[in-house]
Amino acid sequence: MSDLHATMENVLIDERIRGFPPGHPPLPLAVIGTQGWKPYDGRMALPLISLDRQAFASNVELMMAYVKSHSAEIAPHAKTPMSTALADTLISAGAWGTTVADIRQAAVLLKAGQRRLIVANEIGGAAAARRLAALLGHYPDAELHVFVDSTALVEALAAAWLERTDLPPLGLMVEFGAGRAGLRSADAAAVILDTILAAETPALRLSGIAAYEGAAATADPEETMLRIDALMAMTSDFLPKIRARIGSERPLLVTSGGSVFFDIVVARLAAAVAADPACRLVLRSGAIFFHDHGIYERGLAGLDARGGLRIGDKTVSAAAGFRPALRVWAEILSRPEPKLAIAGMGMRDVAMDQDLPRPLALYRNGVRLADLEGARVLRLNDQHAFMALADDSDVAVGDVIEFGISHPCTCLDRHAILYGLDPDHSVTSAYLTSFG
Repeated sequence: MSDLHATMENVLIDERIRGFPPGHPPLPLAVIGTQGWKPYDGRMALPLISLDRQAFASNVELMMAYVKSHSAEIAPHAKTPMSTALADTLISAGAWGTTVADIRQAAVLLKAGQRRLIVANEIGGAAAARRLAALLGHYPDAELHVFVDSTALVEALAAAWLERTDLPPLGLMVEFGAGRAGLRSADAAAVILDTILAAETPALRLSGIAAYEGAAATADPEETMLRIDALMAMTSDFLPKIRARIGSERPLLVTSGGSVFFDIVVARLAAAVAADPACRLVLRSGAIFFHDHGIYERGLAGLDARGGLRIGDKTVSAAAGFRPALRVWAEILSRPEPKLAIAGMGMRDVAMDQDLPRPLALYRNGVRLADLEGARVLRLNDQHAFMALADDSDVAVGDVIEFGISHPCTCLDRHAILYGLDPDHSVTSAYLTSFG
């Protein structure tokens, strides 16, 4: 355990944090999991968000088995939970490193003791380059790789690294893109490659190629596949061009892969990487370890339609293998109309950018009564969820509803603590998040 983690375990938690029982004396984070709390028994303040620890562990095991079976690596994207404890769990399970989205997230992970990071984004210009240099000056043993798609960023990083002699080596990755940042052609990438190689020093070097296929997705599945195939072809075709410029010995990374189309990434890039003994393929999937009842549920159904997960000599259903691990819990505040219930959960508590939350189960007086068949969330206000109910529903004021969520990345960032639950939904751990 790092010094930071030891400090975090002793952080006192009180009623200012969602879930903590009102009136309860403050507790160190480390002992919250020993109190026997349950999100449905009336003691905990609602709403709160929870992690099914068993489902999370099962997802980790399945994804790591998939990655290993394809001789690939994974650097899970930490932006999903921004929990240093969970990031460390993934490293312990075999992750090659960790992915972050920006300099601040890199600072969080470095401070927690992690040393191999991919910044899967352009960081800005000269000021950002100086901020990154200021950060890395404190971590001489760090291994950091940054995406670049402009000569301006290459030049800014080169200038920042030339100003100092106390910085660790920085890897620059030529980024191809579709729908977001990244270069749109091999010719444009060749210009960036020339700029990087001209600026190289022992502390600033080309380290590989990057892409993100998820941004290529459209509402048309066929068009999505065409766009992703073109992006992957551009990425794989550029690898031998780089190798011809730098020789056969330098280690290179090729990285892509979110949590919906990572099977296509592996299928399209594996041959090019396998043909280069000094190259490794690194996926960056992060939300897959948490899964959901929405966007990723649909995404894994699409993965199965493409043939499922190939692990060794077996094919596994992704939809059946991965399990949603996140829940939001809320109390019924009002039954103003026969087919309407209002729960105390809103846009401040749960994501709605990819879908509305899904009512799963009803609890009353600390007992699970039933699945909520026929109920659905119609809309959210700041603090309220408007639920349409079936004709025969007996949902009552004071009942607790267990909701599934859609899109972990934009749900977890609303919460300072993620409560870990055992199979009977008792709180057995708590994880601080660091969304700033």
